[in-house]
Amino acid sequence: MMGGFRAFLGKEFREIVRTWRIWVIPGIVLFFALTGPVTAKVTPELLGTLMSEQQTGIVIQLPDPTYTDAYLQWTKNLAQIVTFVVIIVFGGMISSEKRSGTAVLVLTKPLSRASFVLAKFVSQTGLLLATVSIGAALTWGSTYAVFGEAPIGPLARATGAWLVLAVMFVALMETLSAILDSQAGAAGLGFAAYILISIATMWGPAVRHSPAGLVNAPTELAMQESVALGWPVATSLVAAALFVAATVVVFRRREL
Repeated sequence: MMGGFRAFLGKEFREIVRTWRIWVIPGIVLFFALTGPVTAKVTPELLGTLMSEQQTGIVIQLPDPTYTDAYLQWTKNLAQIVTFVVIIVFGGMISSEKRSGTAVLVLTKPLSRASFVLAKFVSQTGLLLATVSIGAALTWGSTYAVFGEAPIGPLARATGAWLVLAVMFVALMETLSAILDSQAGAAGLGFAAYILISIATMWGPAVRHSPAGLVNAPTELAMQESVALGWPVATSLVAAALFVAATVVVFRRREL
């Protein structure tokens, strides 16, 4: 059984490298990593120029940008655009395999449905972790090139906090993809879940003890603020494990 798992996991990684999946999330993340620090550097100057032109005779002095602005640009792109891309792309993790007939083909081999689900989760999580880690390294390098300083700690902690939340969403999207045959429907529910978690950030206990605490944590960590992450990280990882287990249960009961 483990042999079937390893073979299917290898097939998943090969598909990532050889198909469109290697370009979507990696392409977006690496683009933001390279352009974010430059955007952070020039945006205040552009805004100051535009506002001064609109208000004749008034000189508006904006604070000089620093490496923190570059880090905030990175975390903002992760929290907004990359999170949404994760929800959309991974909304078809299981359903796309069923539609293409791949699921039927591989499950006639010595591969259990549990191994199928786990291999999908491991491969897609691996893609996300590798891509964002490389993106963070490029962000650090480009930030240092633009601003002349770039402490690693704040960037690493902010990126790590977002990755924990993102892993939970990968697991959630796998569950939704197993329940629904529509990728759009799964993505819609994924967006709804993200909105609910974002709303929960307005309630203190949820921020302290649930994944909601990781929604704003990357920004706060990039600004080198003190953030208690123990419970949010733990509950997010537990939720991810529960979602993967739920996917196995659901997928075993679905007809291919």
